Amino acid sequence: MSKILLINSSPHEDGCTYTALVELQSELKKNDVESEIVWLGKKPIADCISCGFCRKHGHCMYKDVVNDVAERLDEFDGIVAGSPVYYGGSTGRIRSFLDRLCFSAPAEKLAGKLAASVVSCRRGGASEAFAQLNMYFLMLNMVVVGSQYWNQVHGNTPDEVKQDEEGLQTMRTLAKNMAWLLKSIEAGKAAGIEKPTYEPPMRTSFIR
Repeated sequence: MSKILLINSSPHEDGCTYTALVELQSELKKNDVESEIVWLGKKPIADCISCGFCRKHGHCMYKDVVNDVAERLDEFDGIVAGSPVYYGGSTGRIRSFLDRLCFSAPAEKLAGKLAASVVSCRRGGASEAFAQLNMYFLMLNMVVVGSQYWNQVHGNTPDEVKQDEEGLQTMRTLAKNMAWLLKSIEAGKAAGIEKPTYEPPMRTSFIR
């Protein structure tokens, strides 16, 4: 059975971001897709310091949740990054997590997986945070999944989020789309359609 990793980067384990992810999780289950919520906790997550350790050893030098998730990537067919909105952007915690995960994990561990971001806010800044998170996935050969609207919920408390009918419906539609794509990918494999074979990456230098 397919499985999706749901990342909760809010410092509140059962807060607004969690409420959105649970709605997504519930709909995934109805569509025969397993999921797991991983909470990043309240402790700081170290930033990437561009030391090159991962290029030599295949994993980040810091022993924390980033490496824990990286070691389990083969278990998951997709990743959803969830974050509250802080000053028009996502949390520093999720950015540090994704900076290191996306840079240190072997590219083939992420390529072809489904990806999406989910953000929660009281009022504004959601679309900026949403776009910021999607930037990670759009350059890693991942398949970014859309919904009927940008994946955001509004509310200052979990109870208020539960009153955001459009936001919760957006989560359910996202789950339906992820489930449909996963089943389509499996059907493609059964029909002999293989994943793309990529050319070696080229890096253009603008300094001549």
